[in-house]
Amino acid sequence: MKTQEPIYHFVGIKGAGMSALALILHEKGYQVQGSDIEKYCFTQRELEKAGVSILPFDEHNIKENMIIIAGNAFEDSHREIQEALKKGLQVVRYHRFLGDFIKNFTSIAVTGSHGKTSTTGMLAHVFSGIQPTSYLIGDGTGHGVMDAKYFAFEACEYRRHFLAYSPDYAIITNVDFDHPDYYKSIDDVFDAFQTFGSQVKKGIVAFGDDEQLRKLKTDAPIYYYGTKDNDDFQAKNIERTTTGSEFDVVYKDETIGRFIVPAFGMHNVYNALGVIAIAHLEGQDMTKVATELVTFGGVKRRFSEKKVDDMIIVDDYAHHPAEIRATIDAARQKYPEKEVIAVFQPHTFTRTVALLDEFGEALDLADHIYLCDIFGSAREEVGDVKIEDLGNKITKGGSVISEDNVSPLLDFHDAVVVFMGAGDVQKFQRSYETLLGTTRKNIM
Repeated sequence: MKTQEPIYHFVGIKGAGMSALALILHEKGYQVQGSDIEKYCFTQRELEKAGVSILPFDEHNIKENMIIIAGNAFEDSHREIQEALKKGLQVVRYHRFLGDFIKNFTSIAVTGSHGKTSTTGMLAHVFSGIQPTSYLIGDGTGHGVMDAKYFAFEACEYRRHFLAYSPDYAIITNVDFDHPDYYKSIDDVFDAFQTFGSQVKKGIVAFGDDEQLRKLKTDAPIYYYGTKDNDDFQAKNIERTTTGSEFDVVYKDETIGRFIVPAFGMHNVYNALGVIAIAHLEGQDMTKVATELVTFGGVKRRFSEKKVDDMIIVDDYAHHPAEIRATIDAARQKYPEKEVIAVFQPHTFTRTVALLDEFGEALDLADHIYLCDIFGSAREEVGDVKIEDLGNKITKGGSVISEDNVSPLLDFHDAVVVFMGAGDVQKFQRSYETLLGTTRKNIM
């Protein structure tokens, strides 16, 4: 008698990594379903399009013949996980499952304190155009190819979850102090990346300007990328325009190609260098890499823009000072003649208080700054820092706006408004767009 195929049930299926993994398994022909909160999340759209069932949390969702993949946001005390354990079902944490799954491919992990999602998206796009490639991106995008040779995936450092992975290759974009609710210091963060690096099998491609990454000691060879003479993969003759960036790549004193990336900010030149380096190490045709790179359309919530009336409105996930700097740099490159207005919602109280001065310095790079109340989390609903404390750190001043009153933004014309944050800053953007459309229409 044929054994019934198990159903993979995802507890917290709307999580960015979880939704992507669910899509991969679904596309590979497995039975997949999941549960989550009923509030709409942008990650659920692709699941719904694929016909993957999303249920409200309920212990009755848990049936025999299921394998439970548990999202890291949920403790073992969660009612669905408890029900699974009572039934004697296999319960696997997301990162543990992924750590086993990648063993079936030539795996390429993308990690770092910032830039993981954009770089993973770029890597997945380039490799998919050249070889059969499955991928998991942190914006909720996942794709499973039946005969995939490569697996490109985002590896998150939070709570050292990425130590579940022993990939063939790794791109490491940077090492910075973040997640202060878990990591105690930059040394603690580096220790995690050092341990992860020691688990990489074939090679590490790392950003050469990062002083922490220069300290890595691993058995696998490390190839640094950047613009300096001591980098292995170097970007030369860089031209940054309002349509993107163009540059030569030199490896071992030989120019291996000229590349165009249709994305903005120097960070995207560096991201592209990391992808090009991996492709070169794997012996890919650089002409094909260049062809694929020029068609990269970006990832969700990374400099996603639209035009409303005479305003350019940008939605970006930036929630760390380094990311804010990169996003404002991108806006300056694409729209050099326009004023840049930053609307920022801090994400978590611990991050805000730990990086208060750095946030102030980064936001001051915009022409005008507006702040939204701090977005907490399930782990920390209140904190010892207020949004006004951040406003006091901004030399240009940081006025606080609310979802109900975004009217100060109406003072600007023919400018760029960048909404930044990892919480629900999009609700402020929606309010502004509605007000902008209504007000300007009435004036006309």
